[in-house]
Amino acid sequence: MIAKVIVDVPTNQTNRPFDYLIPEEFTHVIDIGMRVIVPFGPRKILGYVVGFEERTDVEKVKSLEEVLDVTPVLTPELLRLGKWLASRTLSFYISCLQVMLPQVLKAKYKKEIWRIEEHLPEELENLFQGSDVLTSEEWEASSFKYHHLKKWVDDGYLDVRYEVKSKETKRKITVIEPGAEPVRLEELIAEIPAQAKKQRALIDFFVDYPDPIPKKDLLNFVKTTDASLNPLLKKGYLQSYSQEILRDPYEGHTFTSTSPPPLTRYQQQAMDEIVDSVKNEKPDVYLLHGVTGSGKTEVYMQSIQEVLARGEEAIMLVPEIALTPQMVERFKGRFGSKVAVLHSALSAGEKYDEWRKIQRRDVQVVVGARSAIFAPFRNLGLIIIDEEHETSYKQEDRTRYHARDVALKRASEHGCPVVLGSATPSLESFARAQKGNYRLLELPERMNEQAMPTVELVDMRDELHEGNRSMFSQSLKAKLEERLQKGEQSVLFLNRRGYSTFVMCRDCGHVVECPYCDISMTYHRNQERLKCHYCSFEKPMPSKCPECESKTIRYFGTGTQKVEEHLQQLIPEARIIRMDVDTTRRKGAHEKLLTKFGNNEADILLGTQMIAKGLDFGNVTLVGVLAADSLLNLPDFRASEKTFQLLTQVSGRAGRHEKEGEVVVQTYTPDHYSIQLASTYDFNRFYEEEMKYRKMFHYPPFYYLTLLTVSHPNTFQAQEVTRKIAQYLKQNLSETAEVLGPTPSPLERINNRYRYQTMVKYKSEPDQQKYVQRIMNYYESEMKEQNGLQIIVDFQPYQLM
Repeated sequence: MIAKVIVDVPTNQTNRPFDYLIPEEFTHVIDIGMRVIVPFGPRKILGYVVGFEERTDVEKVKSLEEVLDVTPVLTPELLRLGKWLASRTLSFYISCLQVMLPQVLKAKYKKEIWRIEEHLPEELENLFQGSDVLTSEEWEASSFKYHHLKKWVDDGYLDVRYEVKSKETKRKITVIEPGAEPVRLEELIAEIPAQAKKQRALIDFFVDYPDPIPKKDLLNFVKTTDASLNPLLKKGYLQSYSQEILRDPYEGHTFTSTSPPPLTRYQQQAMDEIVDSVKNEKPDVYLLHGVTGSGKTEVYMQSIQEVLARGEEAIMLVPEIALTPQMVERFKGRFGSKVAVLHSALSAGEKYDEWRKIQRRDVQVVVGARSAIFAPFRNLGLIIIDEEHETSYKQEDRTRYHARDVALKRASEHGCPVVLGSATPSLESFARAQKGNYRLLELPERMNEQAMPTVELVDMRDELHEGNRSMFSQSLKAKLEERLQKGEQSVLFLNRRGYSTFVMCRDCGHVVECPYCDISMTYHRNQERLKCHYCSFEKPMPSKCPECESKTIRYFGTGTQKVEEHLQQLIPEARIIRMDVDTTRRKGAHEKLLTKFGNNEADILLGTQMIAKGLDFGNVTLVGVLAADSLLNLPDFRASEKTFQLLTQVSGRAGRHEKEGEVVVQTYTPDHYSIQLASTYDFNRFYEEEMKYRKMFHYPPFYYLTLLTVSHPNTFQAQEVTRKIAQYLKQNLSETAEVLGPTPSPLERINNRYRYQTMVKYKSEPDQQKYVQRIMNYYESEMKEQNGLQIIVDFQPYQLM
């Protein structure tokens, strides 16, 4: 029997299955989707079994060395998905398989065999000799074969586990159980001296409750310590053993159970359509377009409830920055232990344990960021992508996939609907809904019939003419003070972190730039350092200009740190919480700050994009946007769309409950259509206006884009390779395709590498991938050189910088 194995060597030559002979001891236990160790040249490497054959044409076929899994880590559907993804993104098959798995399974691992049952069959007991765990080396040195292990795992005696070397440790607790029957324990109490009251209390506990109990809980219950427990363990009256428990990132949290509230007319209509597709197992795609606060999440949850009632599973994707403790609480409160949560704030061990819950079918719902779309469910009934317009659903390195495309592919495999939800859908999705490719569902009203917040546009040019050089307009300052007097809260949004966006000499005009990137460095005042947000280089703030040695060096632009400082001077009595990447770096910091704000321990929440989504606080009645134009000036055809989306989303944080909300938007371009229409929440008008420009300049959704970015330490080399690529594509693609470039990337140098790009705009180019693959093959040897040529291909670019 031959196993077809994809090996962990990402190159063109190895991007195919290799044949390996299956030793007899593995023939009855090996399965598709398992990880194996195989000889490859002089070394042993990891591989994934993708198929079987009776014979091979290879003359000297090698045998695989070891099977790492007892149950497959990849389902047959995920293996097919990996193949499709590799073809669609021009990635290596191995890279697509690994993007689906937790880091623990990809990194260096240690295989261990754990006892599950306290009492094992005699031959196993002799092998374990009272221990809870054996290393794989100890197992292999024994007389037992792999099929024995498989049987004992299936019978529930043993479990095979993997551990990241030097990174993660299994979480273990000590469990205490009685060393005798309750009747005998009662007799033993009499043998314990009367003055040893706590020892008697411990034995007495097990007379009433003979089941095993974690040591910590036992000592808390009896209100005693190890000093009382240890003598009883020594005498054998009680016994202890270690037990692994799955890490729970929400341990210690109590989630209040909630019941589904009655739905509004629009919510009910939307849910009925979605559930109809669930019941008929149709892979329909719905675009749920609902204003902020219209109750999209409730539609999601009640639709999921119907899916669970059918014994099926659901994936709920949420952008990383919207995966707030509030969102987790809503799902845990409704579905309890049936929910697994996957996001970047979890440790590698926590992610692995949440993934294991999904794999073992302990849960039916996963709520998570982009990579949760690969959850190893086998019976999907519904996939939901909330805030579907968010660009974070597109992976920007290695396998450049979009979670929406993966969702549609998985839905077609499982015969289940996909719901894309947003108050500000992407133009591509809304255009598909207009054409009838997606089914449009509307939620035009807020749940509590509360009006949308009123929006005031403040022209900061007028403020300047009137002598106000502050970053706060008179109107915003007055409204902040008014909220303070009323005991209400405000949210201030700025799309820049740090103290200032650049540092410049006022004498010679020199701007301090990163020595490795063509980008100005950002000043962080609390550390007195300049930082590059692209390559992470940092250095102390200079006391004089490095160019002319003048001491008139000043900070320009406005970052969140600077706003916080000015705000404290402007309204000294205000309690301020700043939320940005710098203040939420530590684990749990994000949640602590939001809890503090939710408990009214602060008056103003100041932050970057992470406060624009998912926040729902009843006492927030004012939202201020400090620099509405910050995104408009980027060299990005989606700049107007991103501005409209962000302003609408931020505005939606105000007046979500009983109290009315207000929004103040400060801008230097108040007449721009994206800002004007965001102030009236008029998505349909914005869509019509923006589509004119997209059509005129041949951008999505009217045209598709492919972006090829070439980088090299030598600027001439980068430019020359890009020129040749553009020339080749112009010669081979159809006349209707537009090939632009070579041109320097907007950020021309990052990390001492010069970057050039060429872009293709096209309606239909069925052979494009073939030509791009030829380009990659032609330059493969140069790309293998350390610090040499790099070519990045993106068939659906969202980052054009």
